[in-house]
Amino acid sequence: MPFMPILASEHGAAMDSLLLWVHLFVGVIFLFFLTIGLIALRRFRESNAGERQPVRGKWPLFVEIGVVAGELALLFFVSTPIWLSYAAAEAPADQEPLEIRVVAQQFLWNIHYPGEDGVFGTTRIELANDVTNPIGLDHDDPAAADDIVNSNNLVVPVNRPIRIQMTTKDVIHSFYLPEMRVKRDIIPGMVSTVVFTPTMTTAQLQELTGNPERGFEIVCSQLCGLGHYRMRGYLLVLEEDEFEQWLIDNAPDPDFDPFWS
Repeated sequence: MPFMPILASEHGAAMDSLLLWVHLFVGVIFLFFLTIGLIALRRFRESNAGERQPVRGKWPLFVEIGVVAGELALLFFVSTPIWLSYAAAEAPADQEPLEIRVVAQQFLWNIHYPGEDGVFGTTRIELANDVTNPIGLDHDDPAAADDIVNSNNLVVPVNRPIRIQMTTKDVIHSFYLPEMRVKRDIIPGMVSTVVFTPTMTTAQLQELTGNPERGFEIVCSQLCGLGHYRMRGYLLVLEEDEFEQWLIDNAPDPDFDPFWS
């Protein structure tokens, strides 16, 4: 759709279809009530104010029933099937989802990968330090030895399901990937999850737009403080082999002491 962001995820077409139907339905209702309002204004001007009569007949009731019926049809026959298919979607048996954790804070995104062993290291809030340990990773946990943590740079492979579990260290944030049709509020004290499958690499996006600087962005779509405007991250979508090399290149140095002073 020309008025929508570029589509780059597997489920995005269904979401765009749902948005189109919702806007068409609301547009029809808007035009109908606008017409009724204009007719009422014209009749009011043509009549004597002292001779106004109340609305008679059952047509207002039929209009209300029609609007409610249309909304129920949109809910049960369009939005609910799309949501159920999205929620029940499973990765192919030979392709496990890539598990990533995102910890939001004012005003950046902390990205946490489990590393080569596929197991996330333990995190504890009392260990959190914005300089050396932003997510409170427990480096005494053997599973944390190969974990990768960075800020504002989410790197994923193309054509592979991605499952992201999100928490926040402070206020409400909202994780938004426009081209992936992914948006979810992150509530303090809760874990929010999004699942999507990218279908376009960053290189393909740049080729499509003719802009070698173009990339996918991570946006916070919930006002979260004075620095909300700069809470911006980047999504880099790579080919599978490039992603595996990225994991190798960014694996932590086993001799590095995270508690340097």
